[in-house]
Amino acid sequence: PDNELLREALIENIHRSQLNPLEEAAAYTQLLQDFNCTHDELAHKLGRSRPLISNTMRLLNLPASVQSRVASGVISAGHARALLGLSNESQIDQLAKRIVAEGLSVRAVEEIIAATSPKAAGKTKKKSSGASPEVNEIAERLGDHLDTRVKIKGGKAKGEISIEFAGFADLARIVKKI
Repeated sequence: PDNELLREALIENIHRSQLNPLEEAAAYTQLLQDFNCTHDELAHKLGRSRPLISNTMRLLNLPASVQSRVASGVISAGHARALLGLSNESQIDQLAKRIVAEGLSVRAVEEIIAATSPKAAGKTKKKSSGASPEVNEIAERLGDHLDTRVKIKGGKAKGEISIEFAGFADLARIVKKI
């Protein structure tokens, strides 16, 4: 049917195109609305994880000024996801300006948010590992680049990188990016 062909064409375009995170979020939203599917169904169809779909779509909740910075690549998707930990639009905008002006890392942004928000502080403490801030930053940057969760374990001489994937198609996408 025409609806199925349109859905398949949209899904194929998402895989082929180098969309910025907001374009990707808009495409996910359109697929969910137009074809009445769930986040899980969409994730399965795209070969991506459901949390990746949901977190990408959350970027559409950012203020327009921050969305434009994300769309232009001035602020990474990792920075944008961290900014969602703030509820006040003016705080989000101010911190986004600081990210650009000071070249803050995603980890630094998370720490700033944790210091200002007790709710976010609990999340950050639970998520942090025993790894050094530098290793955590590398894992965060690699995760942003690969659009998936990355964990790094190990010491100075030897370690292990764990890259999460949602299925064979997602694994193939990650390998292609690497």
